[in-house]
Amino acid sequence: MMNLANRVQTLTPSTTLAITAKANELKAQGVDVIGLGAGEPDYNTPENILEAAYQSMKDGKTKYTPAGGLPALKEAIINKLQRDQGLSYSPKEVMVGIGAKHVLYTLFQVLLNEGDEVIIPIPYWVSYPEQVKLAQGVPVYIEATASQEYKISPLQLREAITDRTKAVILNTPSNPTGMIYSKEELEALAEVCREFDILIVSDEIYEKLIYGDVKHTSIATLSEDAKKRTILINGVSKSHSMTGWRIGYAAADASLVKAMTDLASHSTSNPVTTSQYAAIEAYNGPQDAVEEMRQAFEERLNVIFPKLQAIPGFTVIRPQGAFYLLPDVSEAAAKTGYGSVDDFVTALLTEANVAVIPGSGFGANSTIRLSYATSLEKLTEAVERIHQFVTSKWKD
Repeated sequence: MMNLANRVQTLTPSTTLAITAKANELKAQGVDVIGLGAGEPDYNTPENILEAAYQSMKDGKTKYTPAGGLPALKEAIINKLQRDQGLSYSPKEVMVGIGAKHVLYTLFQVLLNEGDEVIIPIPYWVSYPEQVKLAQGVPVYIEATASQEYKISPLQLREAITDRTKAVILNTPSNPTGMIYSKEELEALAEVCREFDILIVSDEIYEKLIYGDVKHTSIATLSEDAKKRTILINGVSKSHSMTGWRIGYAAADASLVKAMTDLASHSTSNPVTTSQYAAIEAYNGPQDAVEEMRQAFEERLNVIFPKLQAIPGFTVIRPQGAFYLLPDVSEAAAKTGYGSVDDFVTALLTEANVAVIPGSGFGANSTIRLSYATSLEKLTEAVERIHQFVTSKWKD
């Protein structure tokens, strides 16, 4: 057997793998499985972006680019940040990478020394802890409960900080909760970060998917101090339905961006050239498709949220953004005879033929994550199946 490095032997396997493998096995047998695990929009990339990518290839723009991204793409990102958030960055403060996930990986590799701590609110996106550990950092968790709308308080943050704390990760809108920090909440957290001189990793990848009267605030906009200590992470994956194109970026201090770019030059050479030209069009071109997609997600949420609320043993908070719901199903699992939510999820798949993601992968063991990035018809059918499954097995 191959003798692998210690750092990869501690990696936690993705919680979606087992469910996805079983769902695919059932589908191969002809079973009508409805999957609610998708972490990507169910729309094709807008036509104008496809055309821009195709034209760039026809024009012979298929060679290496600068490691940190094309100057024209950096300029498009800078203009987007100014237009949408009123933030001013120079090209030296922007690094383009192979998706926001790899940008985060690169960030932690250049930022963390062995034993440095990174504060991660629970529930969290599955890759945050693993990426911190791969950089020899130490994840420090703060549990944000449903009663807090899954958002950490300034007091919780203050109590989690030690002399080894390097940064805190804030994901707003959040995967998996869909919750959004208000401007006032961010101001209070930014003040704690200023007081203890820690960095803020602000993951804003779902920024364009917001519902109702809620507004997105980037913590970097709050003050000059907040901007200086914030590493703003974003990309085109969720906003423009470009998950497979793999373009994300960081906007941050120039010295940090240089270090990230230097590392990328030795690991990836550059983001995919064609994808970069597509992203230029995504930011510079018309944004109608972005808004149409947002409206469709909100319509789906409006339909399925009350249906989920009506399922016995489900406690669900209405999300404000992204395209996920995170109901607490611990009562439903117990009342239907399952010893854990993970067992409940397995039974949902094998008996009701609905694939959802167990919350254990997000640090929230009593929950499941459902994505509404699928058709309204499938969503409605899936929720009806779940309802029928729970009521048929319920025992008082």
